[in-house]
Amino acid sequence: MSENPQLSTPNHQLSLTGNGDLRQTLVVVFLRGGADGLNLVAPLEDDGYHRARPRIALGKKEAVPLDGFYGLNPLLKPLAPAYQDGALAIVHAAGSEDDTRSHFEAQDLMEHGGVTAGGWLGRFLRAQNETSSGPLAAVALGRAIPECLRGAPAATVLQSLEDFALGDNRARFTRALAGLYHLERGLLAGAGRDTLDAMRRIEQLRTAAYRPANGADYGTDEFSRGLLEIARLIKARVGLRAASLDLGGWDSHFSQSLIMDPLITRLARGLSAFHRDLGGAMEQTTVVVMTEFGRRVEENSAFGTDHGRGSVMFVLGGGIQGGRVLGKWPGLSREVLEGPGDLPVTTNYRNVLAPILERHGAAGRLEQVFPEFALDPLPLFG
Repeated sequence: MSENPQLSTPNHQLSLTGNGDLRQTLVVVFLRGGADGLNLVAPLEDDGYHRARPRIALGKKEAVPLDGFYGLNPLLKPLAPAYQDGALAIVHAAGSEDDTRSHFEAQDLMEHGGVTAGGWLGRFLRAQNETSSGPLAAVALGRAIPECLRGAPAATVLQSLEDFALGDNRARFTRALAGLYHLERGLLAGAGRDTLDAMRRIEQLRTAAYRPANGADYGTDEFSRGLLEIARLIKARVGLRAASLDLGGWDSHFSQSLIMDPLITRLARGLSAFHRDLGGAMEQTTVVVMTEFGRRVEENSAFGTDHGRGSVMFVLGGGIQGGRVLGKWPGLSREVLEGPGDLPVTTNYRNVLAPILERHGAAGRLEQVFPEFALDPLPLFG
């Protein structure tokens, strides 16, 4: 570690993004492939649901009851405590205005936040007032930057903290960098110091075994490991502002239970472990789960469902008035179904994201994040 006092800051005072340890974190989980919202959260009291899916519908006895109308897929039962405690809200019949039912086009529109340059999450980060976004303000867990983060001031792609190894000469390398940045002034000097401080914290994390708190059990799949890495970064207070993580494979045209059940299990286990692990830090953390579109209401001949429209979104975290299924339910009678027989979208995904972004610092600047869209934010928070 450098002896230069300008480059050495006590951990409890470290500020990597202008607000340091007080930073809130938004975690965006994208279920790629069009997750079937009617299977994740079933409208048990809608007779149209059972008529359309005589073989694959969730039964009232097997589903986890939520509010007397909806039931949670039993594989999502690990999330029931968060729902009952008011930390989890569900939005049904949610989605975008795209009606192509094309994975590529629907994902592209949703991640860009409309027909506009850059991603909505990138524009959110650029709309902040801080002079420095920090080297680890935005992280994508995976192999590439997702479209939602395009245009962010800075974004880092990683699969684990092991990706930040600097080799055997890291001490000499960081000393040389510290000397170079010591000669600079202004924003470049601040960015350099932030980077070096982040590298030091990451190195400390890499050399210490991580033990999830409160008995959290993440599992060994890629999705759970990604959430574990996000939890480590949040706890290390490296200034993480936004994180993106995918869980793909939801395109369930045939044998839907064989395709979706393992994914639902991973989703539930990962989110439940993350919520348990963070404990009190969830008060400054919000997780939003979204997908490009839902599935056709009626099951097909292959025990699956085809591309549809409306699906569900999940919002987990501090300040949420949860324990509710939000959104206008249109019903599943034939006269209200859209196109070839799809659940209509009654809540645009931007209206779910808007109150979340306001809570995370975008109040008064939402028009920069979602230009040319008339927002009607959902009342998610108190």
